[in-house]
Amino acid sequence: MWDTRIRTGLTDIQDHSDQDQQSPTMERPKKQKKQRRSGTVDRRLWARLTRRWRLLGLFEIGEDHEFYNLTVMMKDGLSAALESAVDQPAQTELTVDDYNKEECQVHEGFEMQTFAGPVFVSLRRALDICERDYQTSLSTDGYLQFISNSKSKADFYLTNDKCYFLKTQNKREVNFLLSNLKKYMEHLDKYPHSLMVRFLGVHRIIIHGGVKKYFIVMQSVFYPDERITARYDVKGCEVGRWTNPPAEDTQRIVVLKDMNFEGQHINLGEHRSWLVRQVQLDSEFLRSLNVLDYSILLAHQPLHLDEIDQNHDLATLVLRTTISVDIETDPTEQEPLKIPATLVEEDSALLQSDQSRGQAHALAEDPVTGTPLQELPHRHSTELQEFHDQNRRLLPEFKNPVHVIDGPELRYFVGVVDIFTVYGLKKRLENLWKRIRFPGRAFSTVSPTAYAQRFSQWAQNHTK
Repeated sequence: MWDTRIRTGLTDIQDHSDQDQQSPTMERPKKQKKQRRSGTVDRRLWARLTRRWRLLGLFEIGEDHEFYNLTVMMKDGLSAALESAVDQPAQTELTVDDYNKEECQVHEGFEMQTFAGPVFVSLRRALDICERDYQTSLSTDGYLQFISNSKSKADFYLTNDKCYFLKTQNKREVNFLLSNLKKYMEHLDKYPHSLMVRFLGVHRIIIHGGVKKYFIVMQSVFYPDERITARYDVKGCEVGRWTNPPAEDTQRIVVLKDMNFEGQHINLGEHRSWLVRQVQLDSEFLRSLNVLDYSILLAHQPLHLDEIDQNHDLATLVLRTTISVDIETDPTEQEPLKIPATLVEEDSALLQSDQSRGQAHALAEDPVTGTPLQELPHRHSTELQEFHDQNRRLLPEFKNPVHVIDGPELRYFVGVVDIFTVYGLKKRLENLWKRIRFPGRAFSTVSPTAYAQRFSQWAQNHTK
């Protein structure tokens, strides 16, 4: 789609240029004036195209953009809908009514509906997202349109600060998410470091005249993206899973696919087992929902020397341990946080030597009480086992820490997305056709059980 628009623009420019070259050299002044106007239009079109190219595949949604009016409605509607949550006290427990709640606000020319608002407020607070900052990101400055090579008909928008994605969905997909929202929240509660993308809101705009637009808000997996050097969308199969990479002299964003990643590995060192296990847990959850066609979004960027050194820093280690243990803690809880000293020892990859390990054990303190870790009461083995059962890891200090994993040389951004494809009759028939069309080859449309197993196997085979 992106290429088609660019080619169309260039064709228009070339057509005007050819007409100018074929025109007679002696023309009346009026004709020359028209030619000058045409040249001005061409230059404006060229300037508009080059501005878009500078955005590396992201289109600014300005007043002349086809989605401008819709995105203005989105921003105005979200600003008003989120205002009530800014000063709202945290809920200690979600109810059935919270999951079924629908709120509607009437604006000039449209209505905005918000579904299960209290549930998503609870999730945002668990992720330490400030409601005022969230509202500001979604309701100020223009959105960017992300041109995806996905086969879905969804439109993708990105907030100007690139923290959040907005994606249009059809009614069936929204109903599927809302009907399984409690299971989704329970999965995140059981595995708070799950790789599943974090859905932060579900909304519908009803434009006067009857047009309805559903959309969801998600935390961006690729944030911050300034230094990302490659992006992939991986399903664990081969048919239709190749994308032509961009030319070496361009920086345009292209999301590559499975076959582009062949021959490469995600190098995580001692974090590998955690990733493989978490992909298995998330795949099993999605299998239980009878879905397929989900993907791992994967990106990477080189670590700077100071970032590598910081990963071995004692203060960083204690901070990451605190975030990992305390991520689900109620801020009103009176009991001071106690970090097991054994957790410091577990992440030995962050400590360069036995000497530094001993120093960490001796100097690390509880961030609340200031008590040295080795003087804190040891947790029972059952509590440590629970920590392992939840498949937690030491989280970095980022806006989206569950999606960021540092290896020895690269920083990886990893998230599981696109969970709305149910294995119904249509997909069963597609599976039958593809078995005939692609015998012996791996394609995406298989049973949820087979898809989950293959998805997990991909993570096993492509990490080290």
